[in-house]
Amino acid sequence: MIDFTALMASMSADGETSSVTATEDWLQGRTIYGGLSAAFCLESVAQHYGDLPPLRSAQFSFVGPAAGTVMIRPTVLRRGKSTVFVGVDLFGEAGLATRATLCYGTARASAVGYGSLSAPAVPEPETCPPFFRKIPGLNFIQHFEGRFAGGNPPFSQGQHPNFSIWLRHQDPAKPASTAALVALTDAPPPAALVLFERPGPISTMTWAVDLLTDRLETNEGWWLLQTKAENVVGGYSSQATTLWNADRQPVLVSRQNVAVFM
Repeated sequence: MIDFTALMASMSADGETSSVTATEDWLQGRTIYGGLSAAFCLESVAQHYGDLPPLRSAQFSFVGPAAGTVMIRPTVLRRGKSTVFVGVDLFGEAGLATRATLCYGTARASAVGYGSLSAPAVPEPETCPPFFRKIPGLNFIQHFEGRFAGGNPPFSQGQHPNFSIWLRHQDPAKPASTAALVALTDAPPPAALVLFERPGPISTMTWAVDLLTDRLETNEGWWLLQTKAENVVGGYSSQATTLWNADRQPVLVSRQNVAVFM
């Protein structure tokens, strides 16, 4: 096994590309799970363009599987006065696996401020039961600690496909970089699996992420995540997720389109 911090540190740059090898403990079936592919894209940008402002928004398309050694190629698409757009392609042995479009932007003064993302009322993580369980093929979940905080657990056949959990990296460093946060947010299963009786194949097709702050800080590595499936029809699920820090301050929102092969 290799923890998240060491894995990111092992990424090497050669000219305009980066490369890194994901060991089997980071796989979901035969491929690197989507959150790690997204984290590789972000880390490669940080490696090649260290002068960027904070990440504000990201869109990821998971085009195909990738395992083992991958190559990542970031390219600045446009650099304006306050924002920078970067495109990133991640390649596996079979070709293009992930394509990302990232928007970085400096903060600016504004006359208004508004927020409507109140955290759910849930117990503290130390009082909540474990969330993750061993499922064949889902090797990567051993790198994360989850505590079930509310809603309906996966495979409970509940009528309302949503749940809240506390999450943190098992990595002793408890990393809080943007890449680490993105990898963490994609660790739980889609909320659509609440509707099912047993595990089965799923695959995230697209993922849009908005960062709500550039202060990625929390207590003891814990982040509170709430996710819900808004629609599950024709083998596809639309899912919305919100992440708060341990002080219940909103940090990230995301939307996913997930293919459900059950």
